[in-house]
Amino acid sequence: MAQHLERQGLRLLGQNFRAGHGELDLIMQEGITLVFVEVRYRRDGRGAESVDPRKQARLIDAARHYLSRLRGPAPRCRFDVVAVHGEPPTRLQFEWIRAAFTVS
Repeated sequence: MAQHLERQGLRLLGQNFRAGHGELDLIMQEGITLVFVEVRYRRDGRGAESVDPRKQARLIDAARHYLSRLRGPAPRCRFDVVAVHGEPPTRLQFEWIRAAFTVS
């Protein structure tokens, strides 16, 4: 998945970062923006829907933990979801949802 996003111009900074009860699948950079990417696979195509408010809270918590480890001011951030569906390995389809949710 990281390679797919790299072909779209993002740069991989880390993956599978665990913090507390959350995990960040991919941590990428697009320009000056730090992008936390949640990858969800569902055969039926409902991967994006599975990132419910509870899952979002866990991702936000993990992102805050990641940001606390950085030096200097926090960069601009966004949360993306890549929903993967279909039959592996050759019939997979990707839906990349930029700024899938925001932190309030």
